Amino acid sequence: MHTEDDPREQHRFDQEYWERHWTPDAEAGEDARQPMPVSPYLEAEIGYLAPATALDAGCGTGTEALWLAHRGWQVTGADISATALTAAAARAEAEGMASRVSWMEADLTQWEPGRTWDLVVTHYAHPDSGQLAFYERIASWVAPGGTLLIVGHLHAPHSGRHDHDEHNQHDRHDGHDGHGGSGHPEGSTATLAGITTLFSVPGWTVERGYESTRTVEAGERSVTLQDVVVRVTRT
Repeated sequence: MHTEDDPREQHRFDQEYWERHWTPDAEAGEDARQPMPVSPYLEAEIGYLAPATALDAGCGTGTEALWLAHRGWQVTGADISATALTAAAARAEAEGMASRVSWMEADLTQWEPGRTWDLVVTHYAHPDSGQLAFYERIASWVAPGGTLLIVGHLHAPHSGRHDHDEHNQHDRHDGHDGHGGSGHPEGSTATLAGITTLFSVPGWTVERGYESTRTVEAGERSVTLQDVVVRVTRT
């Protein structure tokens, strides 16, 4: 039985959690929707692809979805938080990308889109289902010949602060929480071996898989992120 102080209760990644996360804290003077720089892994890992259809699974306020749209992709941005999607749609309108991005409010652990995309990307999503089950689920939405790009929190000993959540306090989703604290919430991290093993089966080719540590400037702070990055193609 969980107590009020149990981190598993504090970090249950349901819709209520994400609505709280994406709602500006007027009293504290914080706004989780303030955009951060786009993920560098998009240019590095899928920048060479010819634009087609793309899904940003857990799009938050739309930073990566809009990056794709500006490069000619027809994008679906899906997130569980209506508040985040409202901010994302406003950004798309302001940037002249409203016709290139559609926004879908959905619990990605339950959603049945009934279609596939040529590219599926996800950055730091924190589903209640757990990371590997989530990656396996969104992989089913990749069209034959398509690409799946996963960027997640690296599960490693002594990983330190919940740095990704600080990052997402200013921008994202799907996996975004501004609590800080010690370590990552239970179930929000993954290992390189765990992810690549999922796709070491017929029908998939693991193109790239690596761990990365990088520093992101978040306002007046420097935030260190420990990432696991995997790119696979559906054969």
